[in-house]
Amino acid sequence: MQVNNRDTSTLPIQGPSQSARQPHASFVSPAQMAMFARVVSYPPLGQITCLQPAQALRSEEDALRFTVTIESSSSFPAQSWEAQIWHNITSPEWGSLPLKRYNTDHAALLTGNDSDYHHHRYVFSEEISLPAAGGHAQFTVRFRTGPDTEWQWANQRHPVSDGEIVYSARHSDLDKAVSTDFAAPAPKERLAKYIDNLHDDLQIESRLSEAPGSVLWALLSDMDAAQNGSSSIKRLALGTPSSVVRYFSLVRVSSPWLGPRHGKENFRLTEDAILCSFLRDDGVNLVLLAVSGVNDVLTVFQSGENGEVVISAKSDDSEASKFHVLISAAENFEVAMSAVVYEARKVVRPFADAAHLDLEDSIPLSPLGDDMVLVEKDPSAQWLSEWFDGLTYCTWNGLGQDLSEEKILHALDSLGANGINIVNLIIDDGWQTNDNEGESQFKQGWKQFEAHSKGFPKGLKHTVEGIRQAHPNIEHVAVWHALLGYWGGISPDGDLAQRFKTKQVKIKDPSANGPMAENLPDRTILAIDPDDIKRFYDEFYSYLTAVGIDSVKTDAQSFLDLLEDTTDRRRFMTSYQDAWSIASLQHFSTRSISCGSMTPQIIFHSQMPTNKPTLPLRNSDDFFPDVVASHPWHVFCNAHNALFTRYLNILPDWDMFQTSHAYASFHAAARCISGGPIYITDEPGKHDLTLIDQMTAPTVKGITVILRPSVIGRTIDIYHDYNEGHVLRVGSYTGWAKTGSGILGLFNIRSAEASSIVSLMDFPGIHDDSEGQYIVRAHSSGKISHRMRPTGDSLVSLVLEPKGWEILTAYPTRSFKLTGSHSNNASPTHVAVLGLLGKMTGAAAVVSSDISVVENGRLRVDISLKALGTLGIYFSDLQDRSIARNFMVMILGQPIPQNTVWKQGGENANVLAIDVLAAWKSMKLDSGWSNEAFVQVFVG
Repeated sequence: MQVNNRDTSTLPIQGPSQSARQPHASFVSPAQMAMFARVVSYPPLGQITCLQPAQALRSEEDALRFTVTIESSSSFPAQSWEAQIWHNITSPEWGSLPLKRYNTDHAALLTGNDSDYHHHRYVFSEEISLPAAGGHAQFTVRFRTGPDTEWQWANQRHPVSDGEIVYSARHSDLDKAVSTDFAAPAPKERLAKYIDNLHDDLQIESRLSEAPGSVLWALLSDMDAAQNGSSSIKRLALGTPSSVVRYFSLVRVSSPWLGPRHGKENFRLTEDAILCSFLRDDGVNLVLLAVSGVNDVLTVFQSGENGEVVISAKSDDSEASKFHVLISAAENFEVAMSAVVYEARKVVRPFADAAHLDLEDSIPLSPLGDDMVLVEKDPSAQWLSEWFDGLTYCTWNGLGQDLSEEKILHALDSLGANGINIVNLIIDDGWQTNDNEGESQFKQGWKQFEAHSKGFPKGLKHTVEGIRQAHPNIEHVAVWHALLGYWGGISPDGDLAQRFKTKQVKIKDPSANGPMAENLPDRTILAIDPDDIKRFYDEFYSYLTAVGIDSVKTDAQSFLDLLEDTTDRRRFMTSYQDAWSIASLQHFSTRSISCGSMTPQIIFHSQMPTNKPTLPLRNSDDFFPDVVASHPWHVFCNAHNALFTRYLNILPDWDMFQTSHAYASFHAAARCISGGPIYITDEPGKHDLTLIDQMTAPTVKGITVILRPSVIGRTIDIYHDYNEGHVLRVGSYTGWAKTGSGILGLFNIRSAEASSIVSLMDFPGIHDDSEGQYIVRAHSSGKISHRMRPTGDSLVSLVLEPKGWEILTAYPTRSFKLTGSHSNNASPTHVAVLGLLGKMTGAAAVVSSDISVVENGRLRVDISLKALGTLGIYFSDLQDRSIARNFMVMILGQPIPQNTVWKQGGENANVLAIDVLAAWKSMKLDSGWSNEAFVQVFVG
């Protein structure tokens, strides 16, 4: 939360009742206002903070710690500031909690340059005991410059609302429900504790949850068979979720895409949802998942006039069937989410058995996965990472739809001339031979496999050969196509219509579903008949393989859902999905991208089952370079969609972006922390090399790779509404459990400066039972916090400019007592391996690390890196050591030049920097069969 006289946002102003506040209220003149530059609290004002027993903000003593920082302009003298929390946590009546003054190491500021930061900084903190019963409370901050001045309310003349707190009971009813037999009492009675007025026409079953700490129900209801070309429709009010504070939904913003929607108390949707989560005032999360794709039934959620959840189901099945809805309750959102997804996998499993996919000939070459080894008769050297770990260039925004061989080669030459060594190339929309040239893409039909002669006069094979010859660093070349061929289907006058069985189909008007509406009026197109779709895809992909294409991006998959006729949808839906899955695996292994496919029937039929390899899935609508307002929303939307898609058998793909854009670094940071692939779509000659360097690193084989964290990035603040303008926090993790690093990306989605206080406990992978000490490092500034233990009062602070962002990484430290010049009473040395410095997710470059004291008393650090760059290692007492006297650094067993090792930040720094890339080049090292760089550091 920020209070700033320069802030022009329009967030609602709320506060305690006037009777509680008025005797203390006062106003300040514009001259005084300059002194009150910023007030930040933790938990934050203007945000909802869900407190749960296993989370940071509830201590072992069931207490909540408030921390407030006040920053005033250094143009004014330092003041004797005071701060209080006003709250209704312990009583319905608002009261004050005086805060104690702390030194500024508490909630230390990690962003910005100290010399350029012209503010006095004051930190205040105090704990308050939480009632035993769960509850929902509010709080605000008041402050003054000294004991003789009047109190100021943080939210009285500034666009911030009260902070909200939701905390669970020490011993809740949910705890009792989880510990009892899941079949008793009656399922409906148990669910009625969370949903009022449950509909009678529901079959409610308790299910044994695979997510400990949750309870689970399955809701079913009969659906009539589709008749006379019309679907069977059923719409019933499930009931009204009780005691709701806030809710979060994933809705169908358009036919191909999902997006988040938020609200308070009264449930209201304007679009169909597939996932809804309700935060109750007792701290319980109630998660609802509508399952589709089973027996040709589409199920979604809608809202009623009085806040009811309405189930809307449509069956295309020629026989009677049922719709499926899953509901779970847990005090932790991730637990509740896991419960419904694990159960959904069981529901769809009988309908997604791999046996009917005929994958016998489509098993990819090794490696199959981290836990499998395939012994091949004729083995070939292969990079152990996935193909999408390489930096990718896509032609879409950079070159547009008017593609040609000349334009593609020119763009690649521009990349090469700037030292940008991409690994993958996606030739996007614009290469296919279509009819109706010059008309809308939605009126064009695909004529033949071969590329259009205007831009590719010597054929696609000639283009691919030219690309590979001129740019040998490009390992994989992909082409784009629509699932039905092209946006307008198949041309009736082309070669394809002559070779394959086709069918006229009518595409529905998606006018109720977003931006595609204006481009897609009701119309009839020609499509490959489902009877021939398997042969079609086999021949198409055989052609692509023959001309040198080894990967595809398959778009517009949601057109299956837009088919007007019920029988067409029933025939096309699964046959097209299965034909594409089989052909892509047979011809391209895992090198396929699923795009425009966030359609419920596709999600549950193709993306939920785990019976085939993982593929990248476009996780949101497009990157729109010229739509200014779209950029913060794009990142926000992806971070919230990932709350669900991270559980699917896919890799969320946050779409391409341009490195020369005003929001370039904002997008780049989001892509790095997403855990997905990274595609750039720069116009030729318009590149930010410094930014690209922060996203990538070269391997020992000279391949440019991205540094993907081990865990998919997603928002950690489920119930924060985009319109409230809070700092978006995206969490990820890399490495092994306990020894790995939590990563937190923070993104300012407002048009004004924003401030934030972050708890160590907010980082993924750090829990109440975590032990030891941690340091937190900011990527942009390189600042490192003091060592902290995993408690709720271990905090750091940030200030973000408009379009600003920061990536924080939390590293566990290990302590050692070293012999030698230090006395027996000397403090232990604390060590942490930071990964590659200067990289947004540099910790992900570490494959493995081990720190130990060897027999002679020296400290030994062994590190394996997947890429080269400047390695950073934190030593708590580095300032007391000499690099020349106390350190020996070796790569592949050979000592490296001394000039490639230094103390980053000067003699008083605590980070040892080792330029592994420079040493590797100067020593002309060769890793042989290995694809890793092995670094050893000995400390005397």
